[in-house]
Amino acid sequence: MYGRHSFSGWQGRPAAGRWAHCTVSGGESADPGVAMDAFEVLWGERGAPRRGPRPTLTVGELAKAGIDLADREGLGAVTMQRVAEALGVTKMATYRYVPGKDELIALMVDTAMGEPPELSHIDGGWRPQLKAWTMAMFDLMRAHPWALRATVGRRVTGPNELGWVEKALGALAEARMDGGQKMDVVVALTGQIRAIIEQAADTSEEDIAEGWAKVLATRAERFPHVVKALAESEQHKSRDQGLEFGLERILDGVELYLSRQ
Repeated sequence: MYGRHSFSGWQGRPAAGRWAHCTVSGGESADPGVAMDAFEVLWGERGAPRRGPRPTLTVGELAKAGIDLADREGLGAVTMQRVAEALGVTKMATYRYVPGKDELIALMVDTAMGEPPELSHIDGGWRPQLKAWTMAMFDLMRAHPWALRATVGRRVTGPNELGWVEKALGALAEARMDGGQKMDVVVALTGQIRAIIEQAADTSEEDIAEGWAKVLATRAERFPHVVKALAESEQHKSRDQGLEFGLERILDGVELYLSRQ
């Protein structure tokens, strides 16, 4: 999403400055005489083209077709040609709505994020609200794992994505922290989400434990702490709790910090 680690609810690499915006790289573009960029696509009128033949599509349909393709085959499978085929139109027809792949992916990200959750009705203050926000973001990103890759680097942030940031900062509105510190809390939460999704992309702790068990069966004396940790995680049924455990520790840290102010 933003921040020292880029931000989108989904970013990771250091960016220039705390709130550096980013731009998705795609490599496929065209200029059919329409001056448009990612900023205009995301923040301008998302209506049909005003020139040329009668519109047969909407940018929302383009975004959905791209999202469906990325969900099934990954971000690398998204091309203007593939999206056009999915919609039953020519490739050049899609350029009346978005100027190229970069802008299409930017639109896909913001469309996939959708409206942020409402937090004000959650009792208990900033902590339960941020927990609900984080779990909602995790569910969203897990449903669209390609978005992790799409939100790294300098890019334009869309209204839905910025709305998620607004909701998280709203939960911290009364906290005794300055704006930069509040932003850093949100960055820490999104970093936790990204780390868990990236690590668990194709496997679970249970799968890892099964794989390690074969190695450890004859090498337990070499890795006694690993053996003990695996046995205790099985005994206490505490596997695959990385998201919740890390989230609670981040919030513990924020709570401790606030108690000292």
